Amino acid sequence: MDIQLNTPVPAAVPTAPVFTSKAQGLLSLETTRAAAIERIKQSKIMIIDDEQLVIKVVRRFLQSEGYENFVTLTQSSGAVERIEQEQPDVVLLDVMMPEISGLDILRERQRVPSLQLTPFIILSGSQDLEVKQEALEHGATDFLGKPVEKIELTLRVKNSLLLKQQYKDLETHAHELEQEVQERTRQLERSREQILQCLARAAEYRDNETGRHVVRVGKYARVVAERLGLPKEFCGQIELAAQLHDLGKIGIPDAILLNPGKLTEEEFAVMKRHCEIGREILDPFAADEMEALRQNKSDPARLPSNIRSPLLVLAAKIAQTHHEKWDGTGYPLGLKGEQIPIEGRITSVSDVYDALCSVRPYKEGFSVEQALRIMLAERGTRFDPKVLDAFVDQIPRIEKIRKAYSDS
Repeated sequence: MDIQLNTPVPAAVPTAPVFTSKAQGLLSLETTRAAAIERIKQSKIMIIDDEQLVIKVVRRFLQSEGYENFVTLTQSSGAVERIEQEQPDVVLLDVMMPEISGLDILRERQRVPSLQLTPFIILSGSQDLEVKQEALEHGATDFLGKPVEKIELTLRVKNSLLLKQQYKDLETHAHELEQEVQERTRQLERSREQILQCLARAAEYRDNETGRHVVRVGKYARVVAERLGLPKEFCGQIELAAQLHDLGKIGIPDAILLNPGKLTEEEFAVMKRHCEIGREILDPFAADEMEALRQNKSDPARLPSNIRSPLLVLAAKIAQTHHEKWDGTGYPLGLKGEQIPIEGRITSVSDVYDALCSVRPYKEGFSVEQALRIMLAERGTRFDPKVLDAFVDQIPRIEKIRKAYSDS
């Protein structure tokens, strides 16, 4: 005979207590605090008092709570130097002492940066409110009257040490965060450099089998910038930015870019557009700004104006101006002399030298002597004399780079 039960069967009673997230959080806090209290038992405690009996009593009270690391002084002269040397976690300091008082030590301690976070607890038999107020004004953390009560002493010391430990933990955490940020920044920097190098080589591979031309030009540019005494940060940036000087070749048709023969005027006009294409890729600022720049060639600082990345600002200027000439006959803007940004002038010299020394579909590579002879003949016309002289001065370094990054 079947029996049916209409009443629901009660759920099983849990055999272990179920904590809410709030209760678990409180338990975690208690565990953390207990661990912190155990940790502070290793703290260094300095006691400065001219009465040996007071030192013994204070030390015994604290030892009963598990503290073991003590430094004691009965002579107040030279106390600050000793405190600075020992770097205690807390200082228990008497006020009324011969030679130098506790208040004098507090005043002197305020001039020592390494002691600014060290808690000082004053032990004094004086009930003078002015003494207490002055001690607190000069950085005392707490004030205890003599004779010292054990419970009050141990609680005040514990709280001071816990507070000091929290400061140290925060400082350590801040330092770790700073290191992490620096490492992430270095990683981003390396990633950015690799992306820019890949972009530069992508353009160069269109008319050069190895793409090492852009690497060499960047390294030459750095050498010249260093020789000219330009800032270290700039020298590092121009090495990367100069590698993007021919980025605009991406927009030139193969029939023109890969033509081994002499270009017609129409074809050369298209080829010259790679400067503006490169600038447009790196800085697509508005056409009216470009037109304003054409009308105001004496203001190269406006070239370009709206890029936030300093490296891309540099790269855009180089892409735009590396075919400008010192005498104003270059392209695309016809800038003259120092109207041409220094990075454009440096890259121009570097680019021409490497092109002269390299094998191209339409020519053999020239010797160093031939290349320099051609370039020196254009000193003051095509090239900035100062920049060209710096380049020639560094030919030994330039040649080491060219051989190390050869196309073979």
